[in-house]
Amino acid sequence: MSQMPSPVANWDYPDPHLYFVTATAAAIDGLEHVNNAEYVRWCEQSAWAHSEHLGLSLDDYRRLDRAMAVRRGEFDYIGAAREGERLCVATWLTATDEKLMLERRFQLVRAEDGATLLRGRWSLVCIQISSGRPRRLPPAFLQVYAAAVVPAGANDS
Repeated sequence: MSQMPSPVANWDYPDPHLYFVTATAAAIDGLEHVNNAEYVRWCEQSAWAHSEHLGLSLDDYRRLDRAMAVRRGEFDYIGAAREGERLCVATWLTATDEKLMLERRFQLVRAEDGATLLRGRWSLVCIQISSGRPRRLPPAFLQVYAAAVVPAGANDS
């Protein structure tokens, strides 16, 4: 996605990775706002963009035969976006047990006014791609992901 100026937002955590989208006609549902499934899709896209920014791509996942799979997803839909609005998905890694799991948080804001429209949280588990079974985080994941964790702390919701 093309870069837009960072929205004026009260981020839930420091130093977010920002992913920008514009709500297109294809994202609009029968209620004339962005469909909730689009928010989830944008969160997934922002997570991949963040992982690649940190240095781990899908090719790395395949080479290592490991992946971070969503075990649980929670989303709080706070406000509606409309066609043509510029939006920003902020994401952070907020926890790891340095064995099997990571936690990722999301905050979607409208760029124009910084209004938060969604907050989300994923619990992720490391799996072996070839078997689908949980496996320990490989050293490459620990090196990259553990170093990027921003503790949830006081902003934990």
